[in-house]
Amino acid sequence: MFYAVIMAGGAGTRFWPASRALLPKQLLDLAGQRTMIQETFDRLDPLVPSDRVLVLTNRNLVDAVVQQLPQLPSEAILGEPCKRDTAPCIALAAALLLQRDADAVMVVLPADQVIRQQEPFRQALALAECLVQQDDQRIVTLGIQPTYAAESFGYIERGPSLPAIAGEGTPVYRVNRFREKPSADVARQYLESGGFYWNSGIFVWKAATILQAIQQYEPEMHEHICTIAAAAGSEGFDEVFDRQFAAIQGKSIDFAVLEHYANVVVIPANFDWDDLGSWRSLERLYGVDQAGNTIVGAHVGIRTSGSIVRTNDTHLVATLGVTDCIIVHTEDATLVANKNDEESIRQLVQLIKERGWNQYL
Repeated sequence: MFYAVIMAGGAGTRFWPASRALLPKQLLDLAGQRTMIQETFDRLDPLVPSDRVLVLTNRNLVDAVVQQLPQLPSEAILGEPCKRDTAPCIALAAALLLQRDADAVMVVLPADQVIRQQEPFRQALALAECLVQQDDQRIVTLGIQPTYAAESFGYIERGPSLPAIAGEGTPVYRVNRFREKPSADVARQYLESGGFYWNSGIFVWKAATILQAIQQYEPEMHEHICTIAAAAGSEGFDEVFDRQFAAIQGKSIDFAVLEHYANVVVIPANFDWDDLGSWRSLERLYGVDQAGNTIVGAHVGIRTSGSIVRTNDTHLVATLGVTDCIIVHTEDATLVANKNDEESIRQLVQLIKERGWNQYL
């Protein structure tokens, strides 16, 4: 059967002050009326029913996720005791699913992406599942057609097509290589070549296959994960989970497996996609007005251009003579930043932490 694993453990620091330690970006309604994790869950229906969805998150966020996804039983929401990147998260999910279903096929997807067209997304996942069923050693990923020379996304270099298994005219390509976030010049080369996709971070594989790959390339990680899975349901599970998970060397699934694994194919996605990494992504999400501003909430401005303003409908933000700024209002903190220096928001958060103002984090 087909299962879904939603990874929801990110901190979302670059979305401060809206994103906080106990309410990071995946739990915010940055892209619509529903929060990002709720929208991620919603778009799986009816392809993956709720009783086959597993959420892995930060242990401190479990209660918030339970509140936002009441459709899921509490045992379907697992809180990691510490941050160890995506490979251990995925390996643990695969090990737990194998205890339930030896033939489990799983889609892994982040909780903080925006996908507008739901049906093409579900069609792509259905095709991916079919490809995995045809070859149970195959790993399938969804590639996003680049629309600009993005430096903030990883890339997938496509290889030859596989017409024999494409199905219904949808192209499928072998993956030549996964590429890390490029420089501006390299990103332009990728865009101009036409042979690269953005790495969506959405993968489909047999649970047994990815766990075998973890065992091959990361044997120590695999050993820790198997020890945790073996303790599932026991009285001492929390102690085993804490100790064994903390002992794992954190690593992304790209570094741990995908850059080494030969049998990977990519389906070009036929839907709009965005990975909300920072406040500037709101420009892509909501568009800009004639002055180049992106406004969410109550705002009035004079000689204001190229700026991003996010507030609510009951708190007015007024700007005068402002250019290329990010202005974000929340109940207890307000950010005013140079739009071209938004990476330094992380430094601001660290400075607040050093001052002991944890109430703002």
